[in-house]
Amino acid sequence: MSQAIPAPASPEIAVPTIPLGQIAPWALFFGLLAVIALFFVSADQGAISIPAGNAVHEWVHDGRHLLGFPCH
Repeated sequence: MSQAIPAPASPEIAVPTIPLGQIAPWALFFGLLAVIALFFVSADQGAISIPAGNAVHEWVHDGRHLLGFPCH
């Protein structure tokens, strides 16, 4: 009879914890950036664009249709 060879012990992995106070500013920053990007893709028609005219509208035109936003 052969004896079973025990499996090697798996090493313990320490999971780092990040305080909420360090994550919150970055989450707010990227959330605001996402809302601004969503505005330019979905709602901006050139009336309040930083570059005057339809420049932003034309840059995001295909993305607007891809996401299902009507623009014309």
